[in-house]
Amino acid sequence: MNTLRDKTFFITGASRGIGKAIALRAAADGANISVVAKTKEPHPKLPGTVYTAVEEIESAGGNAIPCITDIRFEDQIQAAVDATVDRFGGIDILVNNASAINLSPTLEIEMKKYDLMFSVNVRGSFLCSKLCIPHLKKAENPHILNLSPPLNMDPKWFKNNLAYTMAKYGMSMCILGMAEEFRKEGIAVNALWPKTSIATAAVRNLLGGESAVKHSRKPEIVADAAYYILTKPSRECTGNFFIDEEILYEHGITDLKRYSVDPNSKLYTDFFI
Repeated sequence: MNTLRDKTFFITGASRGIGKAIALRAAADGANISVVAKTKEPHPKLPGTVYTAVEEIESAGGNAIPCITDIRFEDQIQAAVDATVDRFGGIDILVNNASAINLSPTLEIEMKKYDLMFSVNVRGSFLCSKLCIPHLKKAENPHILNLSPPLNMDPKWFKNNLAYTMAKYGMSMCILGMAEEFRKEGIAVNALWPKTSIATAAVRNLLGGESAVKHSRKPEIVADAAYYILTKPSRECTGNFFIDEEILYEHGITDLKRYSVDPNSKLYTDFFI
């Protein structure tokens, strides 16, 4: 039985949502988690902080450290990487989960929003990978997992929210490049994306409110899919664009009702699927 026991994770955006769910799933095995996120003080519209996430992870059976980090800034990421290595002795798994979203069309998007998405989604994921890879090279079963969609050049994914699509696809392009660049070192580089809408703060606050949440799945479905990916031998699993429910089906989990926020509501399909 594969396990994540004693594996050290560096997870961006781990204070809530999918990032925290992945952390809690790993914590159940006894993993070490670096909670890399910005939220130091409670936010009026967002649940949890870095510190409350650390408490939850430790209650779930893991070890965790808080790393207050804005991944737009290299010195802050480097400090978080150094703190993780100092505390746990290395890094086995990087999860690039932190992401910014704005669905405005070309003529309406503010450039500061455009810049934020590219700074966090593309540059942030690239930079976290760049700074973690020297440590991943030393790991026994190293993985990078980006929460980003499969690449699809159909114009329908670009016409309504071009800036967001480019920013998310930038994360996915890192999969194509890094999977090949670091194949010989045995570092697995994969993407994971949900088949349906996931009940996160972004869905609640930006994409339809409680009504959209009702038609979504819980973050735990993505966390369970990530678990199966991250326990695979890294040399045998790289360069893939995984979909959460397909991973679960492959592992014999076919009844997905328990992941629905409201099992009686029709699920919304996610972007890019």
